[in-house]
Amino acid sequence: MANTNDNNNEVVTQMDCWYRIYKNGRVERLYDRNNLLTYVPPSLEDPQTGVSSKDVTISPHVSARLYLPRNTNNSTQKLPIFVYYHGGALVLGSAFFNAYQRYLNILVSESNAIAISVEYRLAPEHDVTTIYEDSWTALQWVASHASEKKFTSGNEDPWIKNYGDFSRLSVIGDSAGGNIVYHMAMRAGREGGVNEKVAINGSIYVCPYLLVPLENIEQNVSYKNWIIISSPSEAGLHSPLINPLAENGPSLSQLGCSRMLLCFAEKDEYIPKEIGVRFVEGVKKSGWKGDLELIEVEDEGHCSQLAYPETEKSQNLIKRFAAFIQLK
Repeated sequence: MANTNDNNNEVVTQMDCWYRIYKNGRVERLYDRNNLLTYVPPSLEDPQTGVSSKDVTISPHVSARLYLPRNTNNSTQKLPIFVYYHGGALVLGSAFFNAYQRYLNILVSESNAIAISVEYRLAPEHDVTTIYEDSWTALQWVASHASEKKFTSGNEDPWIKNYGDFSRLSVIGDSAGGNIVYHMAMRAGREGGVNEKVAINGSIYVCPYLLVPLENIEQNVSYKNWIIISSPSEAGLHSPLINPLAENGPSLSQLGCSRMLLCFAEKDEYIPKEIGVRFVEGVKKSGWKGDLELIEVEDEGHCSQLAYPETEKSQNLIKRFAAFIQLK
């Protein structure tokens, strides 16, 4: 008689040191052990920055951690808003991990802005397009605070409602989050904004999980991961879900934001910096009318500002992001 536990223990796919997929469909995520990727609760006043955070439920499948900077109680000043999408190759990570708690406390303090860090469903248990739907749901929920039309769940948040400046709404993401930012901007462009009153002002892409045809790209772990998690019809660089320059993709002139900031790392082992150059060229050729800036962080690897926010280069990068968030 066959052992019924065989399916539980047989690994059919292992992606680098990221995850294992078992024969019965179970996914085991292989988080590192350096204490950066563990759950932490929100805090009412972070001792280093004074930033307060709390968790909210947006829909049955989408939640978020909200951040509010210090000294807002007696202020009538409206604050910029940014929606943040965490990284993790679309298969890993959480808005509730301590790496993001620490990083967003710093970025919120530096930018004096309200942040909404989105918890979305992950591949491969869910189709990649489900991730985009979750991310759009969160963005619409944020924008609904500027509208008389209530969001489906009706759960308004006073931090966003009382302090948010919707003329300064940005979307920001690192790695997989950068891929999501791209798709949020494209959808906002197609739909004429996030809703009838709110448009995306700025978008920041930090080492975004985007791929284009490059020499030996098939050997890249990010390419291999895409082949595993994407549907058969999207499994390749012909897919506009991963390749913004794909021939069958929409024109980049449709990007629905006024300003873009792209940040790539010189020694990124996952997303070659050449992708940033190609993407910028594609945006410029498309006729997109906004302001576009490309930053290359020298001698650094993938999203180093998350793991080491205290370094000089990370601090400088955070200041650049903060200045971008503040602008109209």
